Amino acid sequence: MSYKVEHRQTRSVTSVSRREFLRVSSAGGAAIVGASVACRPALSGVSASSQLFSGMDAFPLEETTISTLRQGLSSGELTARSILEAYLTRIDQLNLSGPELHAVLETNPDAFDIAEKLDREQQYSGFRGPLHGVPILLKDNLDTADRMTTTAGSLALSGWVPPLDSEVARRLRLAGAVLLGKANLSEWANFRSTRSSSGWSGRGGQCRNPYVLDRNPCGSSSGSGAGVSANLTALAIGTETDGSIVCPSSANGVVGIKPTVGLVSRGGVIPISHTQDTVGPMTRTVADAAIVLGVLVGADSRDPVSVASETHGLADYTSFLDRDGLRGRRLGVARQFLGFHDGVDSVIESSVAAIRSVGGIVVDPVVLGSGGRRVEQRDRMGLSAAETEVLLYEFKAGLNAYLARASLDSEVGSLADLIEFNISRAFDEMPYFGQERLLAAEAKGPLSEPAYLAALATARRLSQIEGLDRTMDEHQLDAIIAPSGGPAWVTDLVNGDHFGGSSSGYPAVAGYPNISVPAGEVHGLPVGISFFGRAWSEPMLIRLAYSFEQTTQARRVPRFIATLS
Repeated sequence: MSYKVEHRQTRSVTSVSRREFLRVSSAGGAAIVGASVACRPALSGVSASSQLFSGMDAFPLEETTISTLRQGLSSGELTARSILEAYLTRIDQLNLSGPELHAVLETNPDAFDIAEKLDREQQYSGFRGPLHGVPILLKDNLDTADRMTTTAGSLALSGWVPPLDSEVARRLRLAGAVLLGKANLSEWANFRSTRSSSGWSGRGGQCRNPYVLDRNPCGSSSGSGAGVSANLTALAIGTETDGSIVCPSSANGVVGIKPTVGLVSRGGVIPISHTQDTVGPMTRTVADAAIVLGVLVGADSRDPVSVASETHGLADYTSFLDRDGLRGRRLGVARQFLGFHDGVDSVIESSVAAIRSVGGIVVDPVVLGSGGRRVEQRDRMGLSAAETEVLLYEFKAGLNAYLARASLDSEVGSLADLIEFNISRAFDEMPYFGQERLLAAEAKGPLSEPAYLAALATARRLSQIEGLDRTMDEHQLDAIIAPSGGPAWVTDLVNGDHFGGSSSGYPAVAGYPNISVPAGEVHGLPVGISFFGRAWSEPMLIRLAYSFEQTTQARRVPRFIATLS
């Protein structure tokens, strides 16, 4: 769990000094937002149910969906510019002010130009695509070739502007999305220290959970989860190696889809693992997540694995949004992931009852592993060890390749350079925890080493053949369900994260899909339920997740409480 485990219009930013660019961008876009406040309406604040900050009205686009925005654009009630103005005002009031969520690192200085161009397009030629005029935050490990930077939250890449969009950013632009800004994250996607605090980055500081502000948003897609939940954006993009989409989705009360590895391109994404990394949507509803997933799917020459999307991917997943989608479907309850918290167990029991109430067939329990509780525990430890070994090797190889491309605009051209940079800037980069994982990765050799190949074979065998595939076949399951994680823990920069539990490991290591949906609350803190299954089973999982969401309606708007009494 430790891994929670654009076509640029100008390149003029490269003429700005690295120090000056850092000063501007690290302000989280506040200066950019503030400069435009005078020319936009006073659309403000936190939810009507949470007048925590005096003088703030209800946010007019709170909990809005893609379809609602599209209706407003079609009727003329909204424009892409007015939508953008509302979200920028929201960011201005809640990100570095008010509850100080620290979910957004920077906003896009070209956003107004993009929105106004989309408004003109709509007037003369109609909607560009399914996300026309919809603002979206991108996790700060996805390249955007514009005037935003891509840093993985690290000061080592301050001022780095990639020459090409990531494939994900390119597809979002083609669909009409307004790239609103970059979301904070656990630095280097939480693959830096064994004692890290999820949601902390040297560039952005500590991201906060919008439900209870001293609680952790989980990671590594922390800002994406917190930003969507707090209505700082309509949509967000996250990435996952192991738990980095589903855990922050659970902790922040939103929907997250971790696709099958290969369904969405990783081209232009700062990597951890070429066998486990994937990119997916984080939204407030399953319907919105399904729309975004269809936009993201497609092959890309920069990511050879993505060629599989040509035969397994779809351009539209909305046909699987079936309110009756649970009826007659067989779901296995993986109870090996329960028992770490009574409140979470209660949420899952209520979820199982809800599934049964609408005709779902529950197989309870099922065990992932090669059979039997004791063997399962042994296999899980073996799986974790194999996964860690694989990630250390792949992180070194992948990051070295990425940093080599960035070295023309950065003094950091390799993992070894990054380690030295962190040492030289320890006051800023390592005030709370170190870089043990970076050091362990640097000690590894090439991907041809027998130790890596053996660990990869073990990881695939235990997660796929003797894990998910065996269990799905044995019980003839459509999906497996388990808690996505526990209620958010109190952020602890001294001791690091306190994960209560997780079910992300098997689908993450297998490279199989996983969807987290809000399922309930424990003391006002959200808890999600995960639906996961075979490779390329996104259509089935979306059907099940949507039916569950419509049955339970478990999401609650965050109230920005300072602490639990």
